[in-house]
Amino acid sequence: MVTMNADMGESLGIHSFGNDHLLLPLVDTINVACGFHSGDPSTMRQTIEAASEHGVTVGAHPGLPDLVGFGRREMKLDKSEVRDLVRYQVGALVAFLEAAGAALHHIKPHGALYGMLARDEDLMDAVCDVAIQYGVPVYGLPGTAHERAAARREVGFIAEFYADLNYGDDGIVVVERHGKQRSPDEFADRVRAAISEGSVMTATGNELQIRVDSVCIHSDLPAAPSNARITRDVINELSQGRVRSR
Repeated sequence: MVTMNADMGESLGIHSFGNDHLLLPLVDTINVACGFHSGDPSTMRQTIEAASEHGVTVGAHPGLPDLVGFGRREMKLDKSEVRDLVRYQVGALVAFLEAAGAALHHIKPHGALYGMLARDEDLMDAVCDVAIQYGVPVYGLPGTAHERAAARREVGFIAEFYADLNYGDDGIVVVERHGKQRSPDEFADRVRAAISEGSVMTATGNELQIRVDSVCIHSDLPAAPSNARITRDVINELSQGRVRSR
């Protein structure tokens, strides 16, 4: 069955961010910021505790060390640097998970790092090293270096779909500093087509064939609660075999 995941724990100090409390009752698993692109120790702890209360699994969401740019600006990094920054962040989250009696569910890189890894199999290898260390799968884009490296390294792979981001013709999402908002009907159509037909329209108007194991909702968008409810309704609808015509 297709699941729904969301990026959470991206508040920082006294500054709250995202719609975490509204999304937690709707999602299956979350990706918790580990302090580099956003988040802080107390937010990590609080997010894990909230997830446990809702029976939601927790994965690590490591990003580039760029608080000002929210991890959405690329950096020039070599394989060892990627491995170190991912291991550092995942290790921090695991410490809080262990304290809460919970386990790490997966690793899903954030923002610009996610895009860099989708294009560079050598860099994605570094993330696989950390996934193997903790015995967890990675989330990523099907048909990209995410999946190729995971398959070669025999790491579990969860294919993601982003209904609230644009896709390039290469199958890689376009990471923007400000996400695009879509109408409820357009959002529902994108989710339904992706899951039931395995297709999405790219930013240039071309049809792209994809595979969907999990739909990601970005909690920072104003429409995130609505997007999550729509996604849950579509997943339930399709799982029950009631596929409506588009």
